[in-house]
Amino acid sequence: MGYLILHGWQGSGPDHWQTWLAGRLRADGHAVRYPDLPDPDEPDLEAWLAALDRDPPGDDTVICHSLACCLWLHHRARGGPPAPRVLLVAPPCLDPPPPAIAGFFPVPRDPSLGANARLVCSDNDPYCASAAGVYGIRLRVAIDLWPGAGHLNPEAGFGPWPAVLDWCYGAKKGVET
Repeated sequence: MGYLILHGWQGSGPDHWQTWLAGRLRADGHAVRYPDLPDPDEPDLEAWLAALDRDPPGDDTVICHSLACCLWLHHRARGGPPAPRVLLVAPPCLDPPPPAIAGFFPVPRDPSLGANARLVCSDNDPYCASAAGVYGIRLRVAIDLWPGAGHLNPEAGFGPWPAVLDWCYGAKKGVET
């Protein structure tokens, strides 16, 4: 089993928890795919889906941040293969969305994510403070709601994040700060 890590709008830089996670998983000998999705500053849903279709998850655990959560939901709604475990972190729900990401909305209402999907979100995320209801409850997935954690990115203090590594290894049911 490996890991597929999908970045959001504008990518994830060297200080992002996803980059840290990819490095740690690789250092522990795991297969990790952390692709640069096309045009991260001006993402196109069809181009991102095509990139995902060229290299589908197989038996990988999928870990999405921000706009990649929307990508994964579109992937599943269009019949893309499932993953055994999925972590959705800080999905956006802007209304209206900025023009650069408008093509990702509306997000599919009920793609099947499976029993091992989990949402991690914050109550003050500037891109979606209501993600627990907008995504978690609607999708019927387990939710870790963190007060005051922002967009769960480096600006909110999320560079190295040992708890997400623990989640990858199945050490804990939830993901902690």
